[in-house]
Amino acid sequence: MRNKTYYPWVVVGLLWVVALLNYMDRQMLSTMKSAMMVDIIELESAANFGRLMSIFLWIYGFMSPVAGMIADRVNRKWLIVGSLFVWSFVTLMMGFCTDFNQIYYLRALMGISEALYIPAGLSLITDYHQEKTRSLAVGIHMTGLYLGQALGGFGATVASRYGWEQAFFTFGLIGIGYALVLILFLHDKKNEQQPFRATVAQPLQEHPVRGAIKGLGVIFNTFAFWIILLYFTTPSLPGWATKNWLPTLFSENLSLDMAQAGPLSTITIALASFCGVIIGGVLSDKWVQRNVRGRVYTGAIGLALTIPALLLLGFGDSFPMIVGGGLCFGLGFGIFDANNMPILCQFISPRYRATAYGLLNMTGVFAGAAITNFLGRSTDAGNLGHDFAMLAGVVLVALVIQLIFLRPKVDNKLDD
Repeated sequence: MRNKTYYPWVVVGLLWVVALLNYMDRQMLSTMKSAMMVDIIELESAANFGRLMSIFLWIYGFMSPVAGMIADRVNRKWLIVGSLFVWSFVTLMMGFCTDFNQIYYLRALMGISEALYIPAGLSLITDYHQEKTRSLAVGIHMTGLYLGQALGGFGATVASRYGWEQAFFTFGLIGIGYALVLILFLHDKKNEQQPFRATVAQPLQEHPVRGAIKGLGVIFNTFAFWIILLYFTTPSLPGWATKNWLPTLFSENLSLDMAQAGPLSTITIALASFCGVIIGGVLSDKWVQRNVRGRVYTGAIGLALTIPALLLLGFGDSFPMIVGGGLCFGLGFGIFDANNMPILCQFISPRYRATAYGLLNMTGVFAGAAITNFLGRSTDAGNLGHDFAMLAGVVLVALVIQLIFLRPKVDNKLDD
């Protein structure tokens, strides 16, 4: 199967399910707070809940560049399989937790295991897909993340009917089973002949530490990388804010029970993001064939849509305003998200893409950890909506800088 012309799309399909499980397992905790705090009273504090969410983000962030370096040097199939198995096992074990500390440490372990997936998965997809299908392939993969986020929103519904423990048991076992499917059907492309190998002189056996340091040097000496870093990190503030605090915002502003607010908020964002990544992928792949900055312009359109969305989410006090804001944010963020890795491919060669994306992921997640903690205190103080809206100004700054400085010369950089 791996030699068939359609196999690159099989890879996207296989990893789509992994992406779904990745976000489903991490999202479900945010919607099951109400059910869990009956048994674990420390979760009654929004600040404590913020700590629980942010420990995952800090560990995930620190591990992301390490995960990228590993993905650039080992078989990505086994890295992905191992990552999925461990975080699914952690999800399973969370069903046995009886106090806050147990959940806290398991969330930290989940941060390590989940960090190993994204750099490996995206670099594998971009190796299999070249210019004409790259953004669409990445976009389709991203729909798995958004659907997983939506399904994670049903964690509160499952918990209300069967108990929060059963929700963790079920989703954990599904992930463990799917790891076995990947063993049978997923294949890496690292050792196959690729276009860039004709232009990049790479020793067959390179010392891992020296190779990692060399890769970091190449990445840090690329001016465009620093612009991409800012462009990627700044929208991560509202991106992670919606992942972790949008159910709470919906619940408070619309006076809904969390069992209703959780699915409503996550489905709203997920469906709009699903449309956004497809639209962004198709538009970018066509636009870049006419203008090499097509991917940059497409990403800018997505960012621009999130600005009014954040204002609606923060200041809205009616169902149409808040749900409309969620739909607008999801659509814009999806368009933006489909083009992050393809834009990176315009400036970084295949040898270092996983490492570079790991660095982007690290800074984005650190921003997410900071905003998660901040919004936890903001919620306790009754300022969640106002502080949500203020993120629009930060996104506007990133949008302007991106349009001024990101000027790629090719769509697929092949040498260093």
